[in-house]
Amino acid sequence: METGEQVGVEAVPYCCSACDGGETPARGLACRTRKTHSLSTSSATTCDYRKNQSLHGTSPVTTFGPKACMLQNPHAVMHIQDPASQRLTWNKPPKSVLVIKKIQDASLLQPFKELCVFLTEKNMIVYVERKVLADPVIQADESFAAVIQRFCTFREDLDDISNRVDFIICLGGDGTLLYASSLFQKTVPPVMSFHLGSLGFLTPFNFDTYQSQVTQIIEGNAAIILRSRLRVVKESREKNARVDKKGIIKTNGDSEGSRKAMQYQVLNEVVVDRGPFSYLSNVDLFLDGHLITTVQGDGVIVSTPTGSTAYAVAAGASMIHPNVPAIMITPICPHSLSFRPIVVPAGVELKIMLSRDSRNTAWVSFDGRKRQEICHGDNITITTSCFPVPSICFQDPVNDWFESLAQCLHWNVRKKQNYLSSKEDVF
Repeated sequence: METGEQVGVEAVPYCCSACDGGETPARGLACRTRKTHSLSTSSATTCDYRKNQSLHGTSPVTTFGPKACMLQNPHAVMHIQDPASQRLTWNKPPKSVLVIKKIQDASLLQPFKELCVFLTEKNMIVYVERKVLADPVIQADESFAAVIQRFCTFREDLDDISNRVDFIICLGGDGTLLYASSLFQKTVPPVMSFHLGSLGFLTPFNFDTYQSQVTQIIEGNAAIILRSRLRVVKESREKNARVDKKGIIKTNGDSEGSRKAMQYQVLNEVVVDRGPFSYLSNVDLFLDGHLITTVQGDGVIVSTPTGSTAYAVAAGASMIHPNVPAIMITPICPHSLSFRPIVVPAGVELKIMLSRDSRNTAWVSFDGRKRQEICHGDNITITTSCFPVPSICFQDPVNDWFESLAQCLHWNVRKKQNYLSSKEDVF
């Protein structure tokens, strides 16, 4: 796995030849229909590229007045679209589906069986994790045995199914969607999430009408929201490091040993904290190579807009709609009253390192998983990933988000003020 490539977001992910003059879709299946006008009023006079909803207007050349223009950059960083234009369609009819079920939840066994039977009746190839089928209740169900024989199984971290699955169905809570994201380190198939967990902020679909809803998705009639992810590379010193197929890379070592690098795709947040130690966390935060501050406190959260409504909002950050191209930096209980959460543009490169005078090490986790220690000489590089998660909407990207704010977080819920009639005293 290469760790030195330049990070940039693909100009038009999930696009097909029908909507952009011959571009190849991711896995040849899913694409988005889009409006063709630019956010800005500037126009390109030196080329005939198709206009799109770009962060800077017409791509790749933007002009400002008669003589000024933006320096051409072959590496696109982010494109902003009108949320109403983000619609899912299929280049070819989908044939395979990955069903992810929350493990060790007996209440999901019946919905899981019903969904799998329905999908096999539609002649869909169903992929299921091997550990899901290991559930004793499923194994003991003789009526379900015939359906199990038609499943394709895989094992996490061992089998690559990235080019085999057309779309994903999640049964569970928000953690199930996070887990689905972790299975795909590059392009992610469209994800349909049913609310069968505890919170359900990211799972807009109700299972009561799953047949009509799944049929509608297969027919390609749905809105989607592109949830940006973070590309995270953790580099650390390790003596006698070995090259590993899972992403451990051996580079030129120094007197202290070789270095290894591991890469992650993060949907919610990267959390650096003080771990089991009583001392303050003391880490340096760099932005595009410049030291911007030293975080002294319990730690720091670097999150996506999707993750802004998770750990970050509990730590005092603002809630950001997933369509906003941004990265949030939120301190955890900082030892300074002036250290407020900040938002930086998507595409910048953040680097976190343990300070030289730190009294102890720190710990890092990625979407709440893969927790590991950060020692002196280690560094964590974070930037916007090229591969977002296309999450299928129940209504549309805007209404779904505000509905989740109201239903799950009870945003701005209060007892209404009584009506004041004209006859009452105003004081």
